Amino acid sequence: MGRLFVVELEGRPYRCKFCDTHLALPDDLVSKAFHCRRGKAYLFNKAVNTTVGVLEERMMLSGIHTVADIFCCSCGQNVGWKYIVILTQVAAEEKSQKYKEGKFVLERGRIVEETDFSIEAFTDNHPGMSDGEDA
Repeated sequence: MGRLFVVELEGRPYRCKFCDTHLALPDDLVSKAFHCRRGKAYLFNKAVNTTVGVLEERMMLSGIHTVADIFCCSCGQNVGWKYIVILTQVAAEEKSQKYKEGKFVLERGRIVEETDFSIEAFTDNHPGMSDGEDA
């Protein structure tokens, strides 16, 4: 097995919930209106640090699509799926669904947004002291 190289994204990336590996940037977010078996999901133009699984025909709410599950390259957890680009109409039988081809869906319950940090992490432990006062 070779050495694992992980791409570090600039800004406030969406990260793997299990190992904090960077997966996508907010600039690549297309839609937050997707759903999966486990709840909400987000559609992205690009995702990094993922490996693509086996192609399969999957029945979705919008019809049958050719997809492949995607996994975090660091911890191996399933984080979503990719709509595969196919030269035929198999991947998107309706023209209205073609925009999904080549895009990535990350399941909301398997990713963390940079803004998800607890407010407690930013609270002042010494509210009565200022920076100018000695302890």
